[in-house]
Amino acid sequence: MRRRKTGASFLPGFLAAALLFGASAMAEAGQRARGPQPYALIAGTVFREDGLSLRGARVVLEPQGEASRRQRLKKQEALSDARGEFAFRVPPVPSEYLLTATAPGYQSQERKVQVQGEERIDVFFRLARASKN
Repeated sequence: MRRRKTGASFLPGFLAAALLFGASAMAEAGQRARGPQPYALIAGTVFREDGLSLRGARVVLEPQGEASRRQRLKKQEALSDARGEFAFRVPPVPSEYLLTATAPGYQSQERKVQVQGEERIDVFFRLARASKN
């Protein structure tokens, strides 16, 4: 009686896929067990000079100072939403950031903020119309 090969070449690939899936599931379960990572939130709103919200303003968050370089903090960018709002999640370590808000036809503005730990920092910009020279 002759034996037929039925899936002998299929078995190694199946085992590799099962091991990979199991490892990723275990890593994900470990992250869930630790819970969400702590962070600080730098959030705010961009307004026009008449007090109405400014949609589509570009807000740039740049780490400043030696502590920021040691922590390897990264520059981030966001666009303000329909309500003029923006938000950045940053590590909850003592650090300083420079926020810059710009929009076409408006003068840009800067604000410095300092993060001390797990906290929320609110920042507001009121952009004036750029003068036409």
